[in-house]
Amino acid sequence: MIRAENLRHVYKSSAGDRVALDGVSFSINDGEFVAIIGTNGSGKSTLAKHFNALLLPTSGKIFVDGLDTSDEKNLWHVRQNVGMVFQNPDSEIVAAIVDDDVAFGLENLGIEPKKIRERVDLALDDVNMSDYKKFAPSKLSGGQKQRIAIAGVIAMRTKIIVFDEPTAMLDPQGRREILQMVKRLHAQGLTIIYITHFMEEAAQAQRVLVMESGRIVRDGTPREVFTDVREITRLGFDVPVAVQIANRLRRRGFKLPKKILTADELAEALQ
Repeated sequence: MIRAENLRHVYKSSAGDRVALDGVSFSINDGEFVAIIGTNGSGKSTLAKHFNALLLPTSGKIFVDGLDTSDEKNLWHVRQNVGMVFQNPDSEIVAAIVDDDVAFGLENLGIEPKKIRERVDLALDDVNMSDYKKFAPSKLSGGQKQRIAIAGVIAMRTKIIVFDEPTAMLDPQGRREILQMVKRLHAQGLTIIYITHFMEEAAQAQRVLVMESGRIVRDGTPREVFTDVREITRLGFDVPVAVQIANRLRRRGFKLPKKILTADELAEALQ
């Protein structure tokens, strides 16, 4: 669904050029759930904006469902294939009523009113917000607003949804709810790209890309990436809690499997 070939992006300013992406190459298959992690300034949000051509490559190429994003005639189709959800729901909501906001993207696509109504109702039902369709978004919690933003993307029926730190501004309960919703969308067959700085969230994906200084430095399953404690620590990340505890217990003589990743796995091994 997505292929990057030696992708490079340089921000130019009066203070000088800054290389945000430096020769990135990878591919993401149809139906994958891929997490992208990196410290601040690693290039992960810049990369996200290339997935639906909000940014265009300085050099190199990125293809979405076979379409070159640098070709202007492809932009409409690329953006119909890729939906974006950002970290601050207040910056994504544009209407004064919830169902009007979910309908906004569909209206821009020129969908007929009857189908808009059907899609809006289905999308709100998908995110468990049907009871709030006539509410003002300003009356909702942060987690509820983020659900509305996600409903707007679901209604457009894109093949790919990119989540750029969607839980960064939410409390723990809101984070859990959004992650559960993301996993449901993936189970329905959507391709999910999930950018986060919460390692427990990234561990729920099928695959993790690790970015450092504009490059992809690790690409593997969560188990492969997060159980390499020395490397993850070197890159400046927190290791998932279950991995930390398992490592401490091993140092105290407990004979535990090396690839423990989740709390359930740790509990089972201790039993």
